[in-house]
Amino acid sequence: MQQAAGRAPDCLKCIHFKVTWDPSFPRSCDLFGIKCRNMPSVEVYRNTGRHCPAFEKKAAIRE
Repeated sequence: MQQAAGRAPDCLKCIHFKVTWDPSFPRSCDLFGIKCRNMPSVEVYRNTGRHCPAFEKKAAIRE
């Protein structure tokens, strides 16, 4: 897990994040198998009360 304590991870920088063709649910997480309007990390927090434990930074992302 590579994220700041107390903050939701940025799904755009995660290897599990995908963009879908479904206009109703444009964002998805391959690992959790969810499609949603919000960022998947928001949905994970909303449903579990914890920030996403599966965040893995893409190799091509620089900070």
